Amino acid sequence: MDEKELRGLKDTELRLEKEHHLIAERVKKLNQLKEFGINPYPYKFNQTHHSLELHEKYKTLNAEEHTTDTVAIAGRIVGLRKLGKMAFSHVRDNEGKIQLLLNEQDTKNYDQIKLLDVGDYIGVHGTIFKTKTGELTVKVLGYNILAKSLRPLPEKYHGIQDIEIKYRQRYLDLIMDDHSKKIFETRTKILKALKEFLDTKGFMEVETPILQPIYGGAAAKPFITHHNELDMKLYLRISLELYLKRLIVGGYERVYEIGKVFRNEGIDTSHNPEFTLMECYAAYWDYNDVMELVEDAYNYVTLKVLGTTTITYQGKEINLQKPWKRMTMKDALKEFSGTDVNGMSNDELKKLLDKHKIEYRDDMTTGLLINQLFKIVEEKLIQPVFIIDHPKETTPLCKLHRHDSSLIERFEPYINGWEVGNAYSELNDPIRQRYLLEEQAKELRSGLEESNPMDEDFCKAVEYGMPPMGGLGIGIDRMVMLLTDSVSIRDILFFPTMKNTEENKP
Repeated sequence: MDEKELRGLKDTELRLEKEHHLIAERVKKLNQLKEFGINPYPYKFNQTHHSLELHEKYKTLNAEEHTTDTVAIAGRIVGLRKLGKMAFSHVRDNEGKIQLLLNEQDTKNYDQIKLLDVGDYIGVHGTIFKTKTGELTVKVLGYNILAKSLRPLPEKYHGIQDIEIKYRQRYLDLIMDDHSKKIFETRTKILKALKEFLDTKGFMEVETPILQPIYGGAAAKPFITHHNELDMKLYLRISLELYLKRLIVGGYERVYEIGKVFRNEGIDTSHNPEFTLMECYAAYWDYNDVMELVEDAYNYVTLKVLGTTTITYQGKEINLQKPWKRMTMKDALKEFSGTDVNGMSNDELKKLLDKHKIEYRDDMTTGLLINQLFKIVEEKLIQPVFIIDHPKETTPLCKLHRHDSSLIERFEPYINGWEVGNAYSELNDPIRQRYLLEEQAKELRSGLEESNPMDEDFCKAVEYGMPPMGGLGIGIDRMVMLLTDSVSIRDILFFPTMKNTEENKP
């Protein structure tokens, strides 16, 4: 280590010491460890067991019963009581926590425990016994510090109460709150179960570009970036749709992707600019087949992860068992709001929208006004329901309804008042597809920011021949919120999008 690096490290150490007196105390202990010839940041530790397997293996051990079984465990110190010639500690690993007993008689380098703090990572080896109160404990014969913690953890070990800290410093939230950690473990199980389900249905998992020269597949504003070498504008994808459809054109019959999409829009309890979407497409299906797929997917995932198809979300019991109710958009408006939109003029629809304080554009067609008005019933759709047969103006990527050309064969599944997916009988008429995308491009040029640019290559793909198909998008984050009883999307995203603080500004 050269002199310049040594000076730099010392300067960094001094800045940390000045930040807080508790940090200064820990830096002092860090240096004492080094003086003893101990590396406080070693390269590895040979861990042989985790806490959960030990609790399971020795659950029949009697109180005050000792074994000669040796174990080596590692984790973060989450509790430490020093009692003269004896100390008790709790160490948390990936699976749970276990008690340690250190004493002057049996523990090598016992006198150095004064240099340990809550928050440190430690590796120990020792034997298993149960205390007289029946707590499984490792009698520590030797220990190694694996990472000296310089910042003290929050004082009380019952979860972080400051929401800003909880979301900005997720690592602290995970350390301090078992429930929060469990939510993210459940998220992983949900994703695994959904993939299993789609695999059993013959879908092939694929990957498509995140950086795209032309965005499309949803009504949303994109994030824009620039590729220096090619000197070209690129967009973060707002949907997975158009590339997945190209793969169906290429000859695959069933494909899916689970991935991040990005929409330059607002943030609230159910929206984040970066979120996870599952989209799948099946050749020779229509939207009726896709409705069955959605029911089956939710049933498979909930049974696999929770062991039931009945969940409780914020005190509301929701039955996800198939079959789900099916209602047209117009019928749902009539049933849940008493509004019969059949035969209504645009002026009448606009008056209703004004009454309910719902925004609209003056140039909106009847179908788009009805679609806006539907917002008044969304919060009432608690039990799962498919809202089917939307106005044709709502998307350019869907087939016209086979019995009513003013509608399209589209549905959105609703649960707990949330739209949790979107699906179509996909449009595969190349002439109509090109016309509708050209119309969207005109809207974009006229200033409608959520319209999409013309995707000439996608139109060419459809012109080579695209089979009839059913397509589906499911919002993974809302599925996770439902199955973990989480109030905010920020509770189920490790690192939600947050406004910059002064210290985080680049």
